[in-house]
Order: sequence, then C-alpha cells, then structure tokens
Amino acid sequence: SFAYFTIKDRLPQILTRVIDTLHRHKNEFFEEHGEKGVEAEKRAISFLSKLRNELQTDKPVTPLEDELPDAALWNQYLDYQRNLPNGNGEPSWFQSPWLYIECYMYRRIHAALALNPPIDNFDVFKEGKAQNFFESQEAVIALCTYFQELLKNIKDLEEKQLQEELLKLLQVSLWGNKCDLSFSAGEDSSQKTSPLQSLENMVPYILVNDMEKVWSLLVNAKKNRTERSNVRVDIILDNAGFELVSDLVLADFLLSSKLADEVYFHGKSIPWYVSDTTKHDFNWTIKQLGSANHMWMSRCGINWEGNLKKGVWVFRDHMFWTLPHDFSSMSEVAPDLYAELQKSNLLLFKGDLNYRKLTGDRKWEYSVPFHQALNKFHPAPLCSLRTLKSDTQVGLKPGQGEQIQASEPDWMVSGKYGVVQFDAGL
Repeated sequence: SFAYFTIKDRLPQILTRVIDTLHRHKNEFFEEHGEKGVEAEKRAISFLSKLRNELQTDKPVTPLEDELPDAALWNQYLDYQRNLPNGNGEPSWFQSPWLYIECYMYRRIHAALALNPPIDNFDVFKEGKAQNFFESQEAVIALCTYFQELLKNIKDLEEKQLQEELLKLLQVSLWGNKCDLSFSAGEDSSQKTSPLQSLENMVPYILVNDMEKVWSLLVNAKKNRTERSNVRVDIILDNAGFELVSDLVLADFLLSSKLADEVYFHGKSIPWYVSDTTKHDFNWTIKQLGSANHMWMSRCGINWEGNLKKGVWVFRDHMFWTLPHDFSSMSEVAPDLYAELQKSNLLLFKGDLNYRKLTGDRKWEYSVPFHQALNKFHPAPLCSLRTLKSDTQVGLKPGQGEQIQASEPDWMVSGKYGVVQFDAGL
C-alpha cells in the first residue's frame, strides 16, 4: 500500500532531513546559547537517530516519556491500539494504522526538541516553509494582483459574478494544496506559475465538485443574518507557503463580498507534517507580504494585519489537531474545540491529512457517502478542499474510482486529482 511506501521510504527521509537541519544550525546554536546549545543539538540528534532506527527495524511503539500537555492522551491512545480486538497486540512501526504511526513520528520529532532546551523552540521545518513561500513568489504576486484588482469593483458585482469569483478562489485554494512538503519529503513543491491561468483545464480533475453548495449556503446565511448573528466561516488550515496565501485571499474575499463577517483560522500548535501552518508561520507570512516591495502584495499584507487587529480574523491553535485521533472522537477528546466549531456557519477543511481524519483514514469503497464516512462528526456544515495524496476516497459516483484506476493506478496519491466535498451536517 501507499502507507507501506510512506513508512519505509518517506518517513526515514524526513527524519534524515531533520537531523541534517540540526547539524547545519550547530554554529547558530553555539552563537546563541554557547556550549549548552551544542550539547542540546547533540542530544536531539541522538534522540532522532534512535527514532529512525526504531522505525526502520519495526520496533514496538513506545510510550511518550515527556511531560508535555498532550503526553497522557498519546499514551492512552497507545493503550487503545494495544487492546484493539482485531489488532496484533503490540503496535510497531509497520504493524499499526498508518495515520497513527505517521502522527506519532511527528510528535516524537517535537519531543526531541522540546526535551532539549535551550533549542526547544526551534522549528526544524521552518526553512523549508520559508523557501516554499519565496519560491512561489510569482504565483503569490499574480494572486495578490488579481485579488486587489477584483476589490476595486467588488461592490458593483452582481450575484452571478460574485459566485463566479468565489468558485475561482475556492479552486485556487484547492489546487494550492498541491504544495505539500511532507508529501515530497521536503523536495521543492512550490507553486511556480500563476494559479489562475490553468483553472479551466483543471476542472475535469475535480472528482467531487460541491462548490455550488458552498455558495448556496453562504448566500442563504447572508440573507438570513440578523443584527445579532454574524456569519462565521472557519478554515482548518493545512500547508504554509503558497497554500496559506491562497487561503488568506479566499478569507479576505469572503469578508469583502460580505459573504462572511468573521473568519477563524485553525492551525497547528507544534511543527507538524513538515509544512503545516503554525501560529508563527501565519504571522510571518502576513508580515512578509506587508513588507514586500510589490504594491499589491504589501496591500494584502497590510489589510490582513488590519483584519487581525479588528478581530474579524482570528487565529487559533489547539492540541487536538496534532493528536492521532480522527475527528469523529473530537466531541469526546476535545469538547471545547467541538463546541467552538459548532458556532460556525461553514467549516472549510484544507488538505489531505484533514480528509484522512474526517473519514477515519479507512479503506472505504469509493462510493460510500461522505456523510457516512464522517461517522457522526457534524459540528457544523463542512467542506473538504483536498488534493488526493493518500489512498482514502469516498463519495464518488458508482464506477468512477474504478474507471480512473484502470488507466491511472496511482490516481489516489499523485496530487493530480482533487475534491471539493460538502456535507450539510445533520
């Protein structure tokens, strides 16, 4: 399976890159923290080398030994895996659910640093995220320019034109999800070309296209809003870099077109899956745009800084997003987060990992309804914007998956296909 290839090849590559990154920063740690910094770097590297060895030799999964706030939940989850009636008893790296093992590796990478002050706040993936942003510069400029031109006459747009623009920006946000560094094991995955030019040609690759439903929901919410009720959209973020910029443009469009009154962004509280967005990445990106020497880029950055100050944009992180649980257990494991999401009119889940967690990362029949695969996870109407990079897919028409499979055996993992998949909830 693709899971086997991931654990055998991709994850050790990622660990090797993390070790290299720490090596490369040795002098910087010394300059900042003296001998203590170098000692911490050595300890972190030895922790990570041991981790890589455990992975490659299929050792049993060990409980977390750190005192971080989520450690108890992780260790409970390990017990749960041990006691599964159809499990193999002792979970190991190659004898466990893929989603669990992959998340576990990233949590152990985090522990390698967290346990080794004074370098405990160092994000081993930060460079890659920054590089992706800078290498996608042309695409970022094209998108910011398009958007600022659109804003000039957004008040005069008729409903049909607004709908067209929303659909366009949803697609840019969807295909922005191709830029995923955990998928390319850190290889260059930046967006080189203008994201708007190829949209027409990409439509056939959207296997489930519920964009009209998203539009209807937002238009109806806008019509039915009262003085006291704000229309709120939540975006559960995936990658930093170009994808994040495409999400921010979409969010700004929702506010500027009055389709939403407030947008909440949900990111990761620790570095995760190589390129996932943390609070630092979120703020860094907006600052980079604001100080860019390109008029429309800096206009976007300055406006977005303003949205955060005014409180119409809010960034939140929560440790649930970096636990191994799928979302159907959120109401039990993180009732506070579930209650927060219930306040939303629409939840937009970005990317492949969120899709795997929405659907329990199971080997479903392709035609199983999305609603069924969500397994009672319905805090609010939700939509997944995802390019396919793992072998879980539901909600297709009968025979649709089999037909593509016949001519493109790797269709589920190539990132070539996408879905905009909506579920209205209860």
